[in-house]
Amino acid sequence: MMQDIPELLQALRQTPKILQAFVKTIPKNKLALRRGEGFWTIAEHVSHLAEVQPMLLERFQRFIDEECPEFIPFVPDKVGEESAAPACLSIADALQQFELYRQKQRMLLENAGDSIWQRTAKHPEYEAYSFYILARHVLMHDYWHMYRMEELWLTKDAYLTRLE
Repeated sequence: MMQDIPELLQALRQTPKILQAFVKTIPKNKLALRRGEGFWTIAEHVSHLAEVQPMLLERFQRFIDEECPEFIPFVPDKVGEESAAPACLSIADALQQFELYRQKQRMLLENAGDSIWQRTAKHPEYEAYSFYILARHVLMHDYWHMYRMEELWLTKDAYLTRLE
């Protein structure tokens, strides 16, 4: 199951550069544009990606420090509602914070031995949760938000995914 750890680490290593390059392609007048009620702006998505990184770093550290950590769900404001938009950092600050914390996460991940990668935890939201699953989850979370930003930027209103 964990044979893809090198590829996972490589993808996590590349994500800050991909995010930065992607955000630079978006016209500045689109960054704070709210496409409708309940939609985050692109800038809010970038801020969210930056703001969750310290929590994720702390979770990785707990896996290293604790035999079987127990986590509580991370709920920014409202569970599952895109309308609970995050506070908005400047784009430059958000990208810098994202890169800084991803670098710290990578150091933990790259130095973790096999026994840490196999370590499991308890999390009420998930049937299974482990160091490996969290690492993969971080990558999926990054790219889900990047996809959403691209959709908010380029998709015509009639085709825009509504998250309800």
